[in-house]
Amino acid sequence: MTDDTHSEPLVHALLADGTTVCIRPVAPGDHEQVQGLYEEMSPENLRLRFFAASRRSAALAADRACASVRPGYRALLAEKQGQVIGLAEYDTAGGKEEAEISIAVADGLHHRGVGTLLVEHLVSAARAEGITTFTADALSENREVLQLFADLGLRTSRRFDGPEVRCTIELGEDDTYLSAVEARGRAANVTSLESLLRPEAIAVVGAGRKAGSVGRAVLHHLHAGGYTGRLLAVNPAASSILGVPSYPSVAALPRTPDLVVVAVPAAAVPATADECGKAGAKALLVLSAGLDSTQTRALMSSCRTYGMRLVGPNCLGISNTEPALRLDATFAANHPRAGTAGVAVQSGGVGIALLDGLSRLGIGVSSFASLGDKYDVSGNDMLQWWESDGRTDLALLHLESFGNPRAFSRTARRVTRRMPLLTVDAGRTEAGRRAAASHTAAAATPTMTRQALFTQAGITATQSVGELLETAALMHSQPLPAGTRVAIVTNAGGAGVLAADACSEAGLALPPLTPELIDTLLAVLPDGASAGNPVDATAAVTEDQLRDSVDLIMRHPGVDAVLLALVPTAVARATGDDLVRALTDAPAHRAKPVITVRLEQDLPVKLLPAVGGGTIPSYAEPHAAARALSHAAHRAAWLSRPAGTVPQLDEVDTDRAREVTDTYLTAHPDGGWLDPRTCAALLACYGIPQLPWAWAETEDEAVLAAERLRGPDGRVVMKAHWPGLLHKSDQQAVHLDLQGDAQVRAAFRDFETRFDGLLTGVVVQPLASRGTELLAGVVQDEVFGPLVLFGLGGTATDILRDHAARLAPLTDHDVHDLITSPRCAPLLFGARGSGPVDLAALEQLLLRLSRMAADLPQLAEADFNPVLASPGGVSVLDVRVRLLPRTSRDPHLRRLR
Repeated sequence: MTDDTHSEPLVHALLADGTTVCIRPVAPGDHEQVQGLYEEMSPENLRLRFFAASRRSAALAADRACASVRPGYRALLAEKQGQVIGLAEYDTAGGKEEAEISIAVADGLHHRGVGTLLVEHLVSAARAEGITTFTADALSENREVLQLFADLGLRTSRRFDGPEVRCTIELGEDDTYLSAVEARGRAANVTSLESLLRPEAIAVVGAGRKAGSVGRAVLHHLHAGGYTGRLLAVNPAASSILGVPSYPSVAALPRTPDLVVVAVPAAAVPATADECGKAGAKALLVLSAGLDSTQTRALMSSCRTYGMRLVGPNCLGISNTEPALRLDATFAANHPRAGTAGVAVQSGGVGIALLDGLSRLGIGVSSFASLGDKYDVSGNDMLQWWESDGRTDLALLHLESFGNPRAFSRTARRVTRRMPLLTVDAGRTEAGRRAAASHTAAAATPTMTRQALFTQAGITATQSVGELLETAALMHSQPLPAGTRVAIVTNAGGAGVLAADACSEAGLALPPLTPELIDTLLAVLPDGASAGNPVDATAAVTEDQLRDSVDLIMRHPGVDAVLLALVPTAVARATGDDLVRALTDAPAHRAKPVITVRLEQDLPVKLLPAVGGGTIPSYAEPHAAARALSHAAHRAAWLSRPAGTVPQLDEVDTDRAREVTDTYLTAHPDGGWLDPRTCAALLACYGIPQLPWAWAETEDEAVLAAERLRGPDGRVVMKAHWPGLLHKSDQQAVHLDLQGDAQVRAAFRDFETRFDGLLTGVVVQPLASRGTELLAGVVQDEVFGPLVLFGLGGTATDILRDHAARLAPLTDHDVHDLITSPRCAPLLFGARGSGPVDLAALEQLLLRLSRMAADLPQLAEADFNPVLASPGGVSVLDVRVRLLPRTSRDPHLRRLR
């Protein structure tokens, strides 16, 4: 148990009613306030807390909580605007794995989640200290605290002893607990956003009297857009702006605004925010840009002190198109069209493009947030809002950074099962790759990490804003395809060929049609038509013929979607528009998607209205249509698969692994690469199989090791080692096929000569049998957490770069995807007739590597290369592990950014 139990920083979090509190360790200077917390309790609450109503209990409790730091004891308090409103503490009483917990909440603040929030933070702290169980004594009539424990989401048992109840709470983290924490956080978060996205009164600070200012533009948008709440302006030089009453200061406003729009110079933002907080405002929208670090800290301090949610700074604004509200607090050129798409962006320019595009398509916007520098309100917040607003059925994100990717991932996994979640994968570069790294770290890129997040969370990631809108049009208007099988129908052979190429390149399949369907189609279509796939209906096809043929294909079980590639011709009386009308006149709610490509179309994508309701997407380019259809097929496949689970592993000794890690970092405070023996000890804690090996520091030791390890062919391998050696092949630090003592001695002497002053020893191994050489590794990303990589290994791994990646902890589905995603995957399934490798053993290796990375935040990177896979099993031939002195941060703990 460490002594730095009060070292964690303060955090801010939301109560159930959406208000902000500070959670921090108790300090000696808090004695007066802590004692006051108890002294101000009613006699009844004092009795429930201390089992007696003695006022002396208050002083004793304050003494205990505010005493000097001591092992096994921790006390956290909840503070609102400098006033202590709650306290929770645990004490191990000299033990290691069990602690007694107690909770106190100020009178008048019960049922707002103060105690629950404090306990959640204590649970996280206790787990980090190795505590596995909380116990608590309560009076059986204290229903509030008993209900608090029951609702935590942790396994709880009770033992009654007369009027008292002994509660035992197991602190194991599982999905039930995480889901309970998420549900509480989601409810609090949505409540806190009400003042931001459904304000009853708005004040705009910084609206100038003359045209040209951002503040004036936003005020105009709010006024002209028909905002239904109370609208006010703050400008000391005017009594009215654009017909909106203006006042000299926020304090002078006739009523407290829920939301204040701040459009003043950067230097004036901190003072304005402080004035808003003192006036009781609940949310800020800061459009101002260019704040320095001092101004930023002051802005955030005011927001946290007074409990104001913040969008921005440096943003375009927010919008909520609910008819009863009509809120448009942006300075975009046009008002967004009301609709069902939720949009959150960091770039104002991207936001304008999406607002205009969605309005033009007719999809419209439910609510919009330009997050700007994203100091507080994030994409995760907006997902939770859309999940609960009752209007949004499509979510679009453009995020350049992630504050808490693991929390975002859990939210996104839940939300995207209810609605499509689309994003632009922005910043797809190799910048920032570490220069001195293992094979694994060299292979990991920011793009790979983000794509792993998107894939695992079921997020549809596009490459551009245009592709985002094209995909949104299809997912908004059409059912998802059951698979990737597409039938193409065209009235021009060349257009059909282009569409076929586009589908194939997008990963879609064009299955041949059955003879029965071909005969039926040819009986419907004009003479000269061909009914392969694509179906060439010829330029003479009529509206009725096209409609009938599409309906026939849609009823065929071997087709999942229909793509029509149409061009206007003068052969039939039907024009291009007439042919499309044949589709829009058809049933609007088909069970399979149908989309069109019109090469002469002036816009990249349109939504064409269908008779009876609904729309059909029409694209100007076949590749755009195929990409959108491919995204839809991938979403359907993700939805059809049940959520994965993290398998339980046997023969895992996490405590021993932490001991190995702590021992190394105690001797090497700056971290570093582990020697082979420490690597082996760490891998043994997780049951990760290594090829037998021995360590030798002298020539004679190497000979003895070789004699013990020689296989039937008598050959061994010798590898040089010194601290920091990463790529042995590049340094020619490996000798293969050593036979007999003489060759072993010669190899050792060669290393001694060439690596004089560096060599600390050698690793001797038997020559491995034949198999497929693979790479398995992990890199700890400081933002995203551990990323597990898998793919082709050996000396060519950096050249061929055939790798896949998933974020840990891996589920059973993630492991399957890792193994099947690289291009080398067919080799693992016996593509060359050698039989499949031991896939179960390979899955176990990846799961155990994932568990090791999830358990040990100090594991900066691990590189298993090569991993030899064969039908007889899987074994790690070479290992590199680097540790750094890092502490873990609970990604699921409720806290504001």
